[in-house]
Amino acid sequence: MNGGPRGRCRAGAGFDPVTLEVLRHALQAVAEEMNANLVRSAFGPNIKERRDCSCALFDANGEMVAQAESIPVHLGAMPFAVRQAVREVTEPHPGDIVVLNDPYAGGAHLPDVTFVAPVFLEGRVASFVACRAHHADIGGKEPGSLAGDAREIYQEGLRIPPIRMWREGVLDDDLLRVFLANVRTPEERLGDLGAQYAACVTGIRRMQAVSERFGVTTLSRGMEAILDYSERRMRSMIARLPDGEARFEDCLDGDGTGSGAVAVAVRLRIQGERIRIDFTGSAPQVIGPINAVEAVTASACYYAVRAVTDPTIPPNAGCYRPVEIHAPRGTVVHAVPPAAVAGGNLETAQRVADCVLGALFQLVEAQAVAASQGTMNNLAIGGIDPRSGRAYTLYETIGGGTGASATTDGVDGIHSHMTNTLNTPVEALEIAYPLRVERYELIDGSGGRGAHRGGRGVRRDIRVLGHTARVSLLADRRVSRPYGLCGGEPGASGCDVLIGQAGERPLPCKGVVSVGPDEIISIRTPGGGGYGEADP
Repeated sequence: MNGGPRGRCRAGAGFDPVTLEVLRHALQAVAEEMNANLVRSAFGPNIKERRDCSCALFDANGEMVAQAESIPVHLGAMPFAVRQAVREVTEPHPGDIVVLNDPYAGGAHLPDVTFVAPVFLEGRVASFVACRAHHADIGGKEPGSLAGDAREIYQEGLRIPPIRMWREGVLDDDLLRVFLANVRTPEERLGDLGAQYAACVTGIRRMQAVSERFGVTTLSRGMEAILDYSERRMRSMIARLPDGEARFEDCLDGDGTGSGAVAVAVRLRIQGERIRIDFTGSAPQVIGPINAVEAVTASACYYAVRAVTDPTIPPNAGCYRPVEIHAPRGTVVHAVPPAAVAGGNLETAQRVADCVLGALFQLVEAQAVAASQGTMNNLAIGGIDPRSGRAYTLYETIGGGTGASATTDGVDGIHSHMTNTLNTPVEALEIAYPLRVERYELIDGSGGRGAHRGGRGVRRDIRVLGHTARVSLLADRRVSRPYGLCGGEPGASGCDVLIGQAGERPLPCKGVVSVGPDEIISIRTPGGGGYGEADP
């Protein structure tokens, strides 16, 4: 699995650099405007409030050229979906939009629905626009479609291969009816699908405007030059890193079936202008829902490399050409059907990032940072809203502590690494759902001690009001702890607790439980690792 063709630095060498930079920013602005319109138009709080969505632009070959700076795990994986859509849905027409969520066809996990639309200029496909959004329910055995006890993908929700849902601007009502018949909250899903459609229309119109400004030929050459520019900068940065090889291994606490620790092993080699990341030695794919597909693992690798080299390098297909990834098929980092994968996108992606960063920091010690919380603390709550008699689904991730570095403490209570979402505001949550937030606070002492301490985790307690709800948990770092560096202590592990009339009882971090009226689900997230030895 390679980042892209090697040695393609051609077009950029002869392209006017001022025009190239203006064009690059214009394309990024298109992606950012798509994302802003998607957020503004969405119905579901997970997209509208938490901004769990991403948008990007691709050239006529399906290579990513520009992105909105949003969710890392979306953006590194989205090119796999676009390539699959281009490959499987042939002879596109203006107004076509391809929809997919199949993790084994370029998706990540089923709640992430991707739209891909061609942009026609002068009668031919000149580029593609795409957006990915996490829908709070896509069917499956449990509300929220993130069942911590799923054993195969068929239990996780509606699986959509690349299909044309819009043909020449006309919605396929039959496909839409199938989609809406398989979800618990069809009105909300319809609104969010409409928001994604609007984002694609925005992208197409803005790309047409960019073409009118620069000309089709300049736009096409410019996109290739942008990719080559990013490749040159990434190769230059890698060449400055010391050659060498490093190994790192960490684990997930388990897959929810009593499997014990699940290993993710990395062997990383820097040689000249290239980086090779090999996952040989990682655990075979497991029964529970923490298997990651190829696109997710690649996304985590791209994120880690970009973080350690130069985050100002424009992130696109060219940027990732010097990165070679080997993830053996049938392992937890490259699962094959019918493995359950909901948590691979969420939890395994975080551990892959931890491992790749851990290996890189052995070779680039000056940039080393201790481990962040290493989990997204996924929480899904669903049931029948007693206020309306209609089904509801809440999905959110919860922040924790980031790792400390040689110069700074970790940051308290934020999302880190492969996620970049916001929290669900308390007011929005309590208006939309029959739930009440009882506590929301930082956990003192949860950051690892050190010369610089790790960031603190979060406690978030949610009370169920007037009904019995189903609660799905997909989290990690409940047994293991985020590692410290250079004598710094690890961050505290997290825990999940049910608080009822009989008191408190711990919950498994991967599973499903029924929560009765006035009972409280309490999520307590890990802190980040510390850096350096603390004063006595």
